[in-house]
Amino acid sequence: MKIFYAVQATGNGHISRAMEILPYLERYGTVDLFLSGANSTLQLNAPVKYRSKGAGFFYTSTGGLNYIDTIKEFAPLRILREARDLPVEKYDLIINDFECITSLACAHKKIASVNFGHQASFQSQKVPRPKKKDFIGEWVLHNYAKASQYIGLHFNCYDNFILPPVIKKEISLAEPNDKGHITVYLPSYCDEIICKYFMQLTDFRFEVFSKEVKEITHLENVSLMPVNKDSFNKSMINCSAIITSAGFETPAEALFLGKKLLTIPIKGQYEQLCNAAALEKMGVVCIDNIDKNFPVIFQDWMSQKNKIALASNHSTESIINFMMQHCAGKKYEQSLAYPELTFN
Repeated sequence: MKIFYAVQATGNGHISRAMEILPYLERYGTVDLFLSGANSTLQLNAPVKYRSKGAGFFYTSTGGLNYIDTIKEFAPLRILREARDLPVEKYDLIINDFECITSLACAHKKIASVNFGHQASFQSQKVPRPKKKDFIGEWVLHNYAKASQYIGLHFNCYDNFILPPVIKKEISLAEPNDKGHITVYLPSYCDEIICKYFMQLTDFRFEVFSKEVKEITHLENVSLMPVNKDSFNKSMINCSAIITSAGFETPAEALFLGKKLLTIPIKGQYEQLCNAAALEKMGVVCIDNIDKNFPVIFQDWMSQKNKIALASNHSTESIINFMMQHCAGKKYEQSLAYPELTFN
């Protein structure tokens, strides 16, 4: 079987998931990768056959979307040309992780595809949303990467086509420890703002993963760390708590490890507001931004004893097996076919 796998590269989560599931996909045939986007910091450790700048998002240094850079980099004529030239018709299976060029190519050439990933789960209205829905945000989630089939991933199985998160082996096989530091990954904030407020919390040590530094830099109680998969995994496994944006992969891994979790959704990114709504229902603390009130909010959060665990005993292999069976047109009965894919 020839498999075309399109991976969105506007953030590290998609790439991290791709690296985990790729070996399982390769059991079914030859996989050609299409990497779309230009602002991830992780490298995909596999040959990439097709590349594009894509149509991604850019961030400010203060926790929000950079609308000017996002619009400036948007090139509709290039995107349409790349969609026309993308040879999706040569493949037996198209797997699309929220990538618009592949979606356009399949629509233009009338080729079936499966949208597989977290964003696919939002095809269901059962997935939590914020109190105030955003019309444009809903439209993007439903139309940015349209497909003929959808298989979603989320913190909970909200609908019959939604599966648990893909947890990479380094996390799923790890023995969590507590060495006293707090792991921080906030890609939409600059180091200056993070250090300004975190350095006020002198009783705590922070390992802040930053795209601004090339080597570890110590500033009093804050260590700025280059974004690196191995060092980030190690930091998470051994931390006492995690502060991150309201993406999907990192919060899922934090909950899987049973770590205290504080999330700060990226302003203007509707998907993250939806994730925050889901996390809050689970008992996770979510705040709007980092400002002068942050030290007090942080101290209150750290004083809380409750930890929320992601109750999942799935495996990546079982998720990929389900997807492949589903794509082959076989009927899926979750309670019978894969009893391990359950949440408490």
